[in-house]
Amino acid sequence: MSTEDTEATEKSFGFPDSVCSVCAVGNNWTAQPIFFVDFEGSRTSGVLEYGVATLFEGRIVEAHTRLCRAVGRVRPEDAAVHGLREEALAAHAPFADDWEFFASLRERGPLAAHYAGVENALLKSVWPYPRNSPDFARPGERVIEWGPWIDSARLYAQLYPRLDSGRLESLVAAGGLQAELDALAVTYCPPDRRRYHAALYDALAGALLLGSLARDPQLARLTTMQLLALSTLDGEKRDALQQRELF
Repeated sequence: MSTEDTEATEKSFGFPDSVCSVCAVGNNWTAQPIFFVDFEGSRTSGVLEYGVATLFEGRIVEAHTRLCRAVGRVRPEDAAVHGLREEALAAHAPFADDWEFFASLRERGPLAAHYAGVENALLKSVWPYPRNSPDFARPGERVIEWGPWIDSARLYAQLYPRLDSGRLESLVAAGGLQAELDALAVTYCPPDRRRYHAALYDALAGALLLGSLARDPQLARLTTMQLLALSTLDGEKRDALQQRELF
């Protein structure tokens, strides 16, 4: 969002008191690499395509994507949405071959997604656990978990509760970010995958939504732990994260 868009949103919607109360002095989240992940596929077909957009200092600085061979049936109704067909994917390596890539991401920073439960479930269906990695919710500690995740959908639901929809496309439009997203897609996405329901395009969209929060000075001051806490709607989990207890 532009500064003007952010100010207008604040005036229209305002931040809940619970959000303002977690602002504190400390290392802010923008100083930490965050890896925004999107998968196309299902538990039946497996991951058919993934996209990862790296966010640092509020900007997208790197991106990676590839197609993956199906490990099960690709339903016609799913193919109609994401445009990926089983026969066209047969020559590609399966998603499971990219263990080292995803394990190394988890060691370097927290993972993020839009409605992260879907990505977390698909990731865990292939590799139940990553390597022993830093616990970005509890600085100085380590954990063998893919999460907790930064969830852009949950963040926007709490920061801008009066928005009508949490859909990726709707939030990008509401933030005036579509032109910026399309420009990023030209830089990073394959020509035939520059659309919603293509993994990297969606990852870029989510990362752009997350990065736009850094344009607001109040939100830019949040720590990584606080951003993780705001990424859950579960009050007990949020309190546990803020108190640096087990997630």
